Amino acid sequence: MKNKLYVGNLPYSMKEEDLLDFFSEAGAVQSAKVITDMSTGRSKGFGFVEMETDEGAEKAIETINGKELQGRSIRVDLAKEKEKGAPRGGRGGRD
Repeated sequence: MKNKLYVGNLPYSMKEEDLLDFFSEAGAVQSAKVITDMSTGRSKGFGFVEMETDEGAEKAIETINGKELQGRSIRVDLAKEKEKGAPRGGRGGRD
């Protein structure tokens, strides 16, 4: 499945509802998530959008990648799969 998109260079004021609306011009959106800092709640400037179809994802990349939003040029790419079993943070080599 190639319908999950990485969206970078988002304005820090972007809300999930705004992201969903913005991507709906390319097709039906299944979900939209703006990634936030856990301690401050502030946007990290990127997020993920899941389109309902692979075709919708392709159209979103073609029509939205490089488009300007609130003075920022948005980057849209297929999201990379998370590696299963990959180490997550921690204390660097401590057993």
